[in-house]
Amino acid sequence: MCVLAGPGTLKTTALIRRVARLVEENAEPQRILVVTFTRTAARDLVRQLQDLEHLGVPTVHAGTLHSLCFGMLRQQRVLEATQRVARPLLEYEAGIMLEDLTDQRFRGKTEKWKRLEAFGAGWARLAHERPGWLFDPVDEAFHRELMQWLRFHRAMLIAELVPEALSYLRNNPASSYRGFYRHGLVDEYQDLNNAEQALIDLLAEGATLYVTGDDDQSIYRFKYAHRDGIVNFAEHHDGTHSESLDECWRCPSTVIDLGNTLISRNRRPMPDRRVRPTDGCPDGDVHIVQWQNLKQETENLARFIEWYVKRHDVSPGQVLVLTPRRRIGYRIRDRLNEMGIPAQSHFSEQALEPKAAQDRFTVLTLLADRDDRVALRCWLGRPTPRPAAYRHVWERSTDSGESPWMTMEGVCRGDFAVPGYVEELKARFEALRHELEALDGLDAEDLVEAWLPAGDSDLDELRQIARAVVGEAEGALDPAALREQLRVAITQPEPPIESDSVRIMSLHKSKGLGADLVVVSGCVEGLIPFIEDGLSQREAEEALEEQRRLFYVALTRTKRCVVLSGSRYFPLKEARAMKLLFRPLTGYVVESIASRFLAELGPGAPQALLGPPWLEYVTSR
Repeated sequence: MCVLAGPGTLKTTALIRRVARLVEENAEPQRILVVTFTRTAARDLVRQLQDLEHLGVPTVHAGTLHSLCFGMLRQQRVLEATQRVARPLLEYEAGIMLEDLTDQRFRGKTEKWKRLEAFGAGWARLAHERPGWLFDPVDEAFHRELMQWLRFHRAMLIAELVPEALSYLRNNPASSYRGFYRHGLVDEYQDLNNAEQALIDLLAEGATLYVTGDDDQSIYRFKYAHRDGIVNFAEHHDGTHSESLDECWRCPSTVIDLGNTLISRNRRPMPDRRVRPTDGCPDGDVHIVQWQNLKQETENLARFIEWYVKRHDVSPGQVLVLTPRRRIGYRIRDRLNEMGIPAQSHFSEQALEPKAAQDRFTVLTLLADRDDRVALRCWLGRPTPRPAAYRHVWERSTDSGESPWMTMEGVCRGDFAVPGYVEELKARFEALRHELEALDGLDAEDLVEAWLPAGDSDLDELRQIARAVVGEAEGALDPAALREQLRVAITQPEPPIESDSVRIMSLHKSKGLGADLVVVSGCVEGLIPFIEDGLSQREAEEALEEQRRLFYVALTRTKRCVVLSGSRYFPLKEARAMKLLFRPLTGYVVESIASRFLAELGPGAPQALLGPPWLEYVTSR
């Protein structure tokens, strides 16, 4: 069965009911597979399944596809047999890795990133391509160099898990995983890429398959997600029964109308498809406001949230603040907390964006394990990557059988002659050794304070996460345990479905959530939508359509009221850092323009207002 389900149409409830019906009809719970897109969704799904109070429900396998793949590869000893080390690469570490792939045919870093994403999709960039096979000689060369780097550095890409699992299942038909599951249920099917969809078909071989999702909420184009996969599901799965859920139980009618108008701007397989409100659905409130500058915007949005919570007797946990940049979110968070309104930011996935934070995390990794080859490579790659110098270290380590750390110790002692450009690595390595000696032996609390010194705003998010990890630890944390818990918190963030605080996060992370009040800050060109430079016309059009879907997701999180907000003027430094589309006014200030998506909400949208008089008016009612 294939279920197309718009925002707020209770698709998760329908999926839970499907599982309940299977269990009631005496299906073996342990042979039911439920796949979710995020760990948060998986955790919430497990909780709802447990509420069914059926003895067999705890044995239903519910989780993300990547967690299933990792468990399968370890249980079947695939990683051991292929001599791979399950040391996951972080995004900034992958960036340094790409610097070492120097074949000129791979072109620049942007093209390398695209190849890396294609690698994670099993090299199936298009919906009709079968994942797992290489036909392009440049892709083959890239794949070969990539695997050489990963094997030497004893690491894996998270994106490898699905292609590896797919290859294993294809080539091992006698595996216990083939044919084990009798019922497969998949949420957010439109966000899976071709390799992931092919893996689902193998896992559900000979089983009933139930998929649900919404092509209008597909927001993972960068990982080659095939949103048309759910629209064309019946073409590739004989006997499919298709259903649609189009009655929205979350959003007020005005928001539903605006959302329908907005998303109709995209090219869609079913252009007439619309979400409709339930009978008696309230109109709701929609506000579009513009402020003079970012300071005025963040200050007054915090004041509005404070008033709304008190005036409408809404708990802070029923407020969502969505913004494409963490710095905007931090300002609103800090002001709300000053006002006595509890607020938490959930930008952990952006904690390692600043280079300062990347360097600090690298130090912690090496404090935990001096022989972590990836971390040492990253440390030696600052402030510039120096691929030629590092290649010399790599080749000498390979020839001698020593680790890169031992090789660098030999370089510093002068045990052997090296080219002049390798000498440049010595000072960087010596600085690392001195810092590790200073941090070695500190307990977790003292380590965090010494390792992440206060006063650097680029370390705020990492420091906040580290303090939370140490504060919640039941026992002593050594550097290795601290590093691993931080890695999980950063790479697998779990925004709470329920909270006692205002939740502040990116638009991407809001998917699946809902709140009485939703505030979308940063509605200016260059932020919403954000379009990369250097794209072809077709790629730019596809990126714009995905950004429109992302804005549609943000808009439809609200149950009662939504505020769409932006600033007119920005400091030049911040504008450049945020990649805004702007017009210079002076040497220090630039002028932005409102997001084009506001005009695309249609004639039913309220008039955009200046922020200060709007705030004075709404709070006086």
